[in-house]
Amino acid sequence: MDARLRRRVQLRARNRCEYCRLRQKHDPFHSFHVEHIIAKQHRGSTKFENLAWACHQCNLHKGTNFASFDPDTDEVVRLFHPRKDRWTDHFKLEGSRILGISAIGRTTAWLMQMNSEERLELRRLISELDELD
Repeated sequence: MDARLRRRVQLRARNRCEYCRLRQKHDPFHSFHVEHIIAKQHRGSTKFENLAWACHQCNLHKGTNFASFDPDTDEVVRLFHPRKDRWTDHFKLEGSRILGISAIGRTTAWLMQMNSEERLELRRLISELDELD
């Protein structure tokens, strides 16, 4: 992938993870990734429409998955697709916790471990720092 395409993906996302909404400036020790929404091994292309800006943690936990089991129903559900879905249709922020408000949101938040203790603590710290500004 060339630097121009990477920069376009980063700019479209406003330097924010398209899954958990973390900003790159809040995780200076890990570079964000250009992530294939549908992995190449599942015939996903390296085209602008199939790429998302993702933090280290979301990209690590998503891997090549495009579906998983809904933690409430045990049904197979596709994951959040940043090009096809609106974040607010599937998630809401409650304090420092990201709540899945649809099967897609629940499944994505669970698979990507968006509410691990480490990530909750990071969001709490960010919130406190933002209040100081």
